[in-house]
Amino acid sequence: MLIFLSFTIIYSLGNLYLFLKVSNASGLGLYKDILLGLSILLMAFSPVLIHQYSLRGSEKTSRFLLYISYLWMALIVVFSPFALLLDTYNFMVQHVMSLSGKNFDSLTVPQLYTLFIPLFLSLIFNIYGYFEAKKLWVEKLTVKTSKLPHGVDRIKIAQISDLHLGIITGDKTLTKVIKEIEKAQPDLIVSTGDLLDGTTIHINYLTEKLQYIKAPLGKFAVIGNHEFYAGLRNAVKFIERSGFILLRNNGTTVNVIINIAGIDDLGDTGNGLSKGADNKTEREILASLPAGIFTILLKHRSDVIDDNIGLFDLQLSGHTHKGQIFPVNLLIPLIFKYHTGYSELPKGAAIYVSRGAGTAGPPVRFLSPPELTFIEIVSEKGN
Repeated sequence: MLIFLSFTIIYSLGNLYLFLKVSNASGLGLYKDILLGLSILLMAFSPVLIHQYSLRGSEKTSRFLLYISYLWMALIVVFSPFALLLDTYNFMVQHVMSLSGKNFDSLTVPQLYTLFIPLFLSLIFNIYGYFEAKKLWVEKLTVKTSKLPHGVDRIKIAQISDLHLGIITGDKTLTKVIKEIEKAQPDLIVSTGDLLDGTTIHINYLTEKLQYIKAPLGKFAVIGNHEFYAGLRNAVKFIERSGFILLRNNGTTVNVIINIAGIDDLGDTGNGLSKGADNKTEREILASLPAGIFTILLKHRSDVIDDNIGLFDLQLSGHTHKGQIFPVNLLIPLIFKYHTGYSELPKGAAIYVSRGAGTAGPPVRFLSPPELTFIEIVSEKGN
């Protein structure tokens, strides 16, 4: 919720800021200012309006309109800090001038430049980010343990996180993910939430593709916050039709080889327990699993409950996208203690936070490429 709130505030202020910058720089006059303001207001609210249209309109038209509205969003979010930086610089120079009585006009940035330089930088950042978002990285991680049973030397796990299947992220991205999974041939496949982005109306056919990927130890998934946004009932149907076993505040032991526990994401909704999930706490779920077996905790958000450390060996999470776009990626480390990659925890436990394979909102990533993660749990006994 904090990420969404931060992003909404930045985006709203950014649209207002752009209006003021254009109005002041161009001197359009009242009527043209009103037209400009209405146009920017329409673009600001376009993602919500287009989402409503997508529930009834065609997939192609919805995708085209969403691309425009989300790229506008990315433009505004990147434009704002650069414009603010230049305006702050001008303010400081003018303040020094007033205090010293000297003229430093030659050191100030012309008003038009404070508009066009940030717009140019925003375009460059987002053009780069658009192509970065299309290149799927494969990350590999090895975790050593003494908890694998005799005869099992290693378990390879494919972690899919934050794929955000929807009108923007669809068939092409999923095909890349499936191709890499088929190549790696993992023993276990897990989805750590936000497999879906919004409504499932236009993407139900993708369940057939997801059914196609299989693993000897099975496929397991947990609910992320976007599954609630998508409509929980339809999201559950989609995930289960795709061949995943949903772990909704429960756990299981697979072939006496590995424990897997899964937690509903309750951060934005607070209502997961009342919609089909087991009424158990994380500690109760983990404590109920057989001891001495390597235990994986699937949890969409990277929140770690200190009292539960030691009851699991590896927590797999996502949600953060490593910020996805500038400047949100500067805020993520302030919001999440574990915001990307692998971190060791006390009592021999660890957490891995995926950047995610898809995009939420703008189809743009900046210094946060999408990832598919393969984790090898390796027995120390064999070394």
